[in-house]
Amino acid sequence: MKRAILAAAFILVAQSLPAQEYKDFGKDRLNNSPRHGEWVDIKSGDRTIKAFVVYPERKDKAPVMLVIQEIFGLTDWLRSLCDELAENGVIAIAPDFLNGQKFEDADGASKATSALTSEQIKTVLDATSDYALTKIPAGNGTLAVCGFCRGGGWAFDYATANPKLKAVYSFYGNALDDPAKIAKIPCPVYGFYGENDERVNATIPKAEELMKAAGKKYEPVIYKGAGHGFMRSGEPNNPQVREGDKKARDEAWTRWKALLKQL
Repeated sequence: MKRAILAAAFILVAQSLPAQEYKDFGKDRLNNSPRHGEWVDIKSGDRTIKAFVVYPERKDKAPVMLVIQEIFGLTDWLRSLCDELAENGVIAIAPDFLNGQKFEDADGASKATSALTSEQIKTVLDATSDYALTKIPAGNGTLAVCGFCRGGGWAFDYATANPKLKAVYSFYGNALDDPAKIAKIPCPVYGFYGENDERVNATIPKAEELMKAAGKKYEPVIYKGAGHGFMRSGEPNNPQVREGDKKARDEAWTRWKALLKQL
């Protein structure tokens, strides 16, 4: 029955990145981090959702960031990004949508992710949101969400379903084009996009138009010379790091750090 947790269609994105970029990495950062990271169990009905949490080293309570994975599952790279977020002062929590599955090729990732429905995604994010706000004593009550690739689109969409969100950071995910949904967004949406990613970027103008008409704040930035997935492929620890993406990643982090201070 739990396999019924798998159903909808998210295959195109997997075709937009070279296969070698799916190789996982990030354990070195995690193993050498001075910050506390741990796995937690989140109850949702009769299901238990695994999530990875990293805490910043600070003397006061911190905002909590929901971190939404790419289609490849809750990878070591994504967990290392949670550690990087914690290094910048926020508690990062990343739920596992794929029950421990990880992938190194587009086909495997596509087949697993293609089964997730919108309702199932929302259920995981709602449960993680509730956990973040009620079960993490070190949290200060401020909640934000970020997502990458397919998760970037999910983050944008989830803003329409959670009025408690204070900010959305959508990395190279499709932007919304539904005026009824956009009307429900309670917070600013900040977009991070690669110049060489027109499949995704083509969705930006309509979202800008609709967000403006609804009186919502949407700030997309397109990073010159970058391709899809530049936060991963531009990571210095990535064995296949791409220089154009590394520059975009550095610029995106500079912007993101400034935004995080506003939470």
